[in-house]
Amino acid sequence: MGIRNLANILNDINTVILPKVCFGCNTHLSRGEEHLCTLCRNDLPLTDYNFNVENPVDRIFYGRIDVKKASSFLFFRENSIVQRLIHHLKYRNQPQIGAFLGDWYGQLLQEGHSPITRIDFVVPVPLHRRKLRKRGYNQVSLFAKKLAHYLNAELAENVLNKTANTRTQTKIGRIGRWQGNKSLYVLENPERLHHKNVLLVDDVITTGATMEICGRTLMEIPGITLYITSISVVPLT
Repeated sequence: MGIRNLANILNDINTVILPKVCFGCNTHLSRGEEHLCTLCRNDLPLTDYNFNVENPVDRIFYGRIDVKKASSFLFFRENSIVQRLIHHLKYRNQPQIGAFLGDWYGQLLQEGHSPITRIDFVVPVPLHRRKLRKRGYNQVSLFAKKLAHYLNAELAENVLNKTANTRTQTKIGRIGRWQGNKSLYVLENPERLHHKNVLLVDDVITTGATMEICGRTLMEIPGITLYITSISVVPLT
C-alpha cells in the first residue's frame, strides 16, 4: 500500500471519528473540502473589487485619509455565511479560517495582476496585548500573512501597537470615536517602513473608523504610500 493511499485511509477514519463540518451550514465536509462545503463556497459574496478601478471601499475614505487605493474581499451581511466565518475566526478559536481566506484572496490578487503586487509591507490591525493574550492570536494575522506571501511582501506585525483595550465600538459615530481615541495606536520602530508601499489589513470594514485611526498613525511615517484591504466590508446603503 502506498504512503498516499495510507494517508487517505487514515484521514477517512479520522473524519468518521471526528467529522469536519462546514462553517457555513454545518453539513459534514467531503474529501477535498476545507472549512466550507462546495455549495457555501460558491455562495460566498465576493466583492469583485480590485485595486485598479474605483470602488465603494475607496469612497469610504474620501476626505478622511490619504489612501492610495482600498478594497475588500467579501461582503459582510447579518446572518450570512461571511458573518459565521468571521465569528468562528474571532471567537471560536479557528485562526485557520484567516489562512484559508487569505490564500484565496492572495491568489486572486496575484492572478489579476493587481497593482498592489508592488507592496513592500503588510500590516495587520493589531489587538491590545490583553485581548491578544486572552484570544491567543490576532484574527487578522494569518490572512495578512497569506497576502504578504502572494504579494512577495514582508509581514510587519509589530509596527502598530494598540495602547488601550477598548470595547467594541461599531455603534459609536466616527467623529466621536476618533476624538476619544487619538492615541489608540502608536508606532514602534517604524524606520523600515520609510518610503515604502504598505498594505493595512483588517477583518471587517464597517464605518472605516478603525482603519482611519490606524492609517493616520501609519501616515506619520515619512514617504509612506498606504493601501487598505480587509476580509470583508459592510455594503454601503
